[in-house]
Amino acid sequence: MTDRVLIISPVRNEAAHIDRVVRSVAAQVRPPDLWIVVDDGSDDGTLERLEQLAEEVPFMRVVSTPPDFTVSATGDRLAAAAAPRAFNVGLRAAGGVEGFTHVGKLDGDTELPPDYFARLLERFHANSRLGIGGGVRLEREGDDWRILPIPRTHVPGALKLYTRECFEAIGGMLEILGWDAIDETYARMRGFETESFPDLETWHHRAWGTADGRLRGRVRYGHSSYVARQGALWVTLKSAKVAMMRPRGLSGLAYLYGYARAWARSAPRVEDPEFSRFVRRELRARLLRFG
Repeated sequence: MTDRVLIISPVRNEAAHIDRVVRSVAAQVRPPDLWIVVDDGSDDGTLERLEQLAEEVPFMRVVSTPPDFTVSATGDRLAAAAAPRAFNVGLRAAGGVEGFTHVGKLDGDTELPPDYFARLLERFHANSRLGIGGGVRLEREGDDWRILPIPRTHVPGALKLYTRECFEAIGGMLEILGWDAIDETYARMRGFETESFPDLETWHHRAWGTADGRLRGRVRYGHSSYVARQGALWVTLKSAKVAMMRPRGLSGLAYLYGYARAWARSAPRVEDPEFSRFVRRELRARLLRFG
């Protein structure tokens, strides 16, 4: 079957970045067959600019979420899993995944090199077991760009691409905090591989986890680890790595606080015994591998 690619981009208040992102997708050697951009209540002119740009990009459609879509008790859009919810609005607008071989998510602050999709599709063709693939993100540090280090089995939520078979096998995109780690775990449980490719570099124009402030982002990251059933030992060790992020030291404490607060509140998490056992086995193997 000829490749058919659906990309969905949930965006909110991305006026500072959306032009370069749209231009980078429009310039793809192998562009998406359909690109749904879902504006999630922007109030900075993002929607108006998207509608102008869509006139120049034939495969791009712009839709909006309902007015009260992002309302939550805390006011924290990301904690309310607004991005995957908006993604699913776009998926419904596209008529679902039927007729597509691949479905992906691209954030409105992530700029792609012109051969990104062409090279990524080659990776899927070379490995029939690859279910989720993507590149890595470069973030600005002073006058330079640096790679955000991630495990090879993790694909950033900002630029995931799924095969349709994998996407359907994991139940689509879950509307839950920490979805971008949970989906990969389910994919591996179902026999698929997940991989990020260091040679597929993209430019992330907003520092990771800072949409609502850096420390709030670290707290949310800890909460996500709780939702994904990661154990206290693993989280404690991981906090040392998080502590190296800005603001140094405080980031690690905020991450631990987010995990501990979620545990103390008995926050909702993945309630699937098979998932829990699989996570424990994977984390135990990683701990053994790193001594």
